[in-house]
Amino acid sequence: MSIQKIAVLGAGNGGCATAADLAIRGFETRLYSRSEKTLEPLLRRGGIELVEHGRDSFGQPHLITSALEDAVAGADLVTIAAPAVAHEFMARALAPLLTEDQIVHLNPGQTGGSLHFVHELRRAGCRAPVRCCETVTLTCICRMAGPARVEVYRRTANLGCAAFPAGAGPDILPEIATVFPNIVAAENVLETGLSNINAIMHPAGMVGNAGWIEQHNGELLFYRQALSPSVARLIEGVDRERLAIVRALGLRPRNFVEIFHAAGLTSDAALESGDVYQATQESEPNKTIVAPTTHDHRYVHEDVGYGLVPMAELAALLGIGTPVIDALITLASEMNRTDYRRDGLTLDRMGLEGTDLAALHGILQAGFP
Repeated sequence: MSIQKIAVLGAGNGGCATAADLAIRGFETRLYSRSEKTLEPLLRRGGIELVEHGRDSFGQPHLITSALEDAVAGADLVTIAAPAVAHEFMARALAPLLTEDQIVHLNPGQTGGSLHFVHELRRAGCRAPVRCCETVTLTCICRMAGPARVEVYRRTANLGCAAFPAGAGPDILPEIATVFPNIVAAENVLETGLSNINAIMHPAGMVGNAGWIEQHNGELLFYRQALSPSVARLIEGVDRERLAIVRALGLRPRNFVEIFHAAGLTSDAALESGDVYQATQESEPNKTIVAPTTHDHRYVHEDVGYGLVPMAELAALLGIGTPVIDALITLASEMNRTDYRRDGLTLDRMGLEGTDLAALHGILQAGFP
């Protein structure tokens, strides 16, 4: 199989950057959003301006549409560049449309994303043997800089990518590498999911800066100012508990600073020090990113509900305590008046309710029975 036709689902930061880049590189690209309002500026300009390293280029997708069936029909690759909170909607909408010769790529998968997505496909009646994969984070660090204009700060280096089921990896991953050459193969989708750097750092930064975020609209640099030394120690606590889960699953243990550095997001000196605070301070691609102006934001909804909650759920399955992760979930739930333990990505929603460690390894390798 040679990937030529790509459907990009989601027209936010990541979706627009991905669609513009793929179109510029010559792929037949279809960009979908269910929001016609989101698509209006793209349709007016006939594409998306992409700014990278101070240079402007213009990507013209083959199709920009709010009709999902038109975007997906005949696509070799379906890339879902939408928040994890949209995975259930996407799975249910795609269930009658996907065919066995298509690859689905979650860009990114967050934590447990592929398990959740495929489980929802099955619940929605899809019986096609869907080949799914996910990347650790977005394929590039980017932000919309204006209507139909996206700025790419950096393409994520050494981007972990895993197939679900893992046994399909030798077939899928070489194909994905022709589209995203910055990927490196991961063992399975829990290796990628448990390397979710956004879940490791964003909740601590949001909870630890609640007052400032609410009182100072857009005046806080998230990585340079919000992630202070004490917040960095919270991140270290989350990372310590995450690593206990990783080790219990027999996966390669890499700490936050190692993952952050491998992605090209911090300095060699920070890697050598192993210090979280230094790593975030010396993150050149993230230096100008400002904090959200509200806690009604994906840094909480997604990174707590679909990042920390599945980590806590997996830890409970494995008999591992996670007091720091649990505290952040509790505080975020109170702050947003949302029960993230109930509404987030639980074992049941990942299709893992009632499994044990042996059954979990079987599902990761071969898929759901």
